[in-house]
Amino acid sequence: MLLACQHCLQLNRIADDRINDSPVCGKCRKALFSAYVSELNSHNFNALVERSDIPMVVDFWASWCGPCMNFAPTFAQAAHEFEPTFRFAKVNTEIEAALAQRFAIRSIPTLMIFKEGKLLAQQSGALPKSAFYQWLKT
Repeated sequence: MLLACQHCLQLNRIADDRINDSPVCGKCRKALFSAYVSELNSHNFNALVERSDIPMVVDFWASWCGPCMNFAPTFAQAAHEFEPTFRFAKVNTEIEAALAQRFAIRSIPTLMIFKEGKLLAQQSGALPKSAFYQWLKT
């Protein structure tokens, strides 16, 4: 499978049976899986979302949004529990208005799951932890 490094954006090829063996980037040598929630922007979106084979859960949020801020710890915890099945990233809609417009974000938080650049699922509004985890599993 192909996976972009969250640090340097280098594409890495990983055998499916080696995904749980703590793979590192061939370019920067940093861990490809570190339960790290990436900050997506117009520069790194294509590499991390559209060119990677592992589903990416994206949280479109804003700093002034109370539900967004309350949901943030749940999102970060999910990154620890669900990686490498999923990778997790956030888009600050205040800073990345073009990405918010591209995906027609009308309310925040909005959660989307992408795989190979294709939208698989979308959920508007913050979810309780149990509902969020159930949504990820379906």
